[in-house]
Amino acid sequence: MTDIKELRKEYLKVPDGVYAPYHFRYPGLAKDPCAHPAIMRANGIYTLFTDSVPSIFKNDLVAGDFHGLYVHEDETVLKYEENYVGIIGSRNFGTNFDHFAPDYRRILKLGLPGLRKKIKSSIDKYAADPEKTANLKAMYISLEGFSNLIGNYISSARSKKNEPGYDEEALDRIIRTSEKLLASAPESFEEALQLVWYCHSAFTIEGRYAMALGRLDQYLYPFYRKDIDSGKITESETERLLESIFVKIGDDVVNICVGGSDKDGNCEINDLSYRIVSAVKTCNVPGPNLSARITQDTPDDFLIECLKSIGTGLGYPALMNDEVNIAGLSRYGYEPEDLHDFCMVGCIENFIPGKQPPWSDGRFDPPRFIDYVLNHGKCEFNKTVGLDLCDISEIDSMEKFMKYYEEEIAFGVKEYVAYFRAWNGMIDQRYYSEPFLSIFCYDCIGRGMDINCGGSKYPSAHGAAVMGVGTVADSLAALETVVFRDRKATLAEVRDAIKSNFEGYEELRGLLLNAPKYGNNDETADKYAVWFLDYISSEFSKYKTRDGGPFYVLMAANTANISAGEVIPATPDGRLQGEPLSDAASPTYGRDTLGPTVTLASVSKPDYTKSAGGTVVNQKYSPSAFDDSRIKNLAALVRVYFKKGGQEIQINATSREVLLDAMDHPENYRDLVVRVSGFSAYYVTLGRSVQLDILNRTQHK
Repeated sequence: MTDIKELRKEYLKVPDGVYAPYHFRYPGLAKDPCAHPAIMRANGIYTLFTDSVPSIFKNDLVAGDFHGLYVHEDETVLKYEENYVGIIGSRNFGTNFDHFAPDYRRILKLGLPGLRKKIKSSIDKYAADPEKTANLKAMYISLEGFSNLIGNYISSARSKKNEPGYDEEALDRIIRTSEKLLASAPESFEEALQLVWYCHSAFTIEGRYAMALGRLDQYLYPFYRKDIDSGKITESETERLLESIFVKIGDDVVNICVGGSDKDGNCEINDLSYRIVSAVKTCNVPGPNLSARITQDTPDDFLIECLKSIGTGLGYPALMNDEVNIAGLSRYGYEPEDLHDFCMVGCIENFIPGKQPPWSDGRFDPPRFIDYVLNHGKCEFNKTVGLDLCDISEIDSMEKFMKYYEEEIAFGVKEYVAYFRAWNGMIDQRYYSEPFLSIFCYDCIGRGMDINCGGSKYPSAHGAAVMGVGTVADSLAALETVVFRDRKATLAEVRDAIKSNFEGYEELRGLLLNAPKYGNNDETADKYAVWFLDYISSEFSKYKTRDGGPFYVLMAANTANISAGEVIPATPDGRLQGEPLSDAASPTYGRDTLGPTVTLASVSKPDYTKSAGGTVVNQKYSPSAFDDSRIKNLAALVRVYFKKGGQEIQINATSREVLLDAMDHPENYRDLVVRVSGFSAYYVTLGRSVQLDILNRTQHK
């Protein structure tokens, strides 16, 4: 039986040996450094998988792990390989390397023998095309290396059978299951889960981060149902198997999606959905970044189970409004069956699993452009430049201010797109092929093409994560109220106050702070939040990625609101220079003062179908909100918020007192997990600024 605490402890131990990250392990290049780029990289992947020595942990029920992969080799050789491969280079997040959800449905259906057969058939089909043949042979070489990696795990399990502390029965199961996977497609739940985990482990061995497991409850359900009905497995045994892999995820952001609806609108919650939520809760580690697609027909008891997991302090699953997300993605021409099979990668980013290249995104900070309007297109504080459009003496109405502000943002969007295109297109796509990853994307095998060079069914999507909706809405509402409606200050006085960080302008700052604020269901402020998403999404919609895909807008920050705030001067909402911007799609913390129902009434007003990439709304509730007597009220609040158009909500359930004590006495809170932004983490490992950002969130009762 798996002991989660012992497995967690064991997992963190570092065995003897020389650790070999993926970029050290390409000696296979020496076979022919001038081969076709795909073949060259496949040789390296083959060597990486074949020569590495994996570990089996004493509490393992499912084999496979990145931390347990070591090689014993001459350091001189490793250093030489590091230098060699460093010159050759590799993709990164901005050039579509990771943050990908594989096509596990197809992988489980075909198994390794079926994949080999598919690749061989495609090689025959494209025999007259050297480029496609090279890509397919590279996939085949990579797959052979992966098979060898599984064989290495079998050997490792056999070698442990006489070592003290190992469960011989568990080792025998790993050996039998792994041998079966080498010979045929999986038939049982345990076999299917083991193959998925071997695949995921191989991706992490390659150095890929934030590789999603996707809709685990959907593609594993047929195996689970068959085994449950035949009596081959029990619910508790299922959870122990899931726990055996979830506890290994650690600090990686591995998104797992449960729930949702099919193309006919039927809710797809099943018994395995419950088992996954329970297993994640038991493990109590940050890594399994669980996301729950909530539909209008999601059973109340499932939503409550999700809230119970959140209420432990873990902060997940993040709750996603299925109808809004599907409506947003439907703008981009995905076929209905693919559209309804969407999951999340990384934090909350919407993704069509196994049918588009890996995800990329960046941060876009609209509050920065206010300063350009006020100062002839320059910001003295951070030495950045926008457009010099006018002198503020010409701005005599809110309408004129908005006209110039929109022009600054439009120019900023162009700059952002140009920068990303330069980053994303700076490499020779053909030279940086991904033969192993291509196997997991439809229809790279059928097309004989790499995942990033036309092999995928759909083109790449890039997410522009726009930050600071609260800061912008509050600033614009303050200018409208104080300058243009009440005439209590001039625009020049606001500009001068901002330049001096409000020193000597305390009375003016008080007026700005007392103006309407987003998050209180006040139309003056809320209308600017609606405008914010409408206008920025319309600007990004004008552009395409290098392969013709969309620029999604996300309302997200992933803690970048803190670093962005450090380099943005004071703003007309009364915020001081260096203070964080408002977080993601949330109101500015502490300014939503009328309770959670009023806050969510404001937050639900923007049209989030224009935020196809996803949204983060951070909320903090006192632990008492999750008591049995109150949790149904919280579930009802989520339902109403989603019905009104909210896209996402994630909740921290740790009291302010506990967070303060954890900051003062971190040694007592090593296992305290909190929701940060689009992910969870151990609170005491976070930087002080991030800890304070979480602490300062408005705590609702």
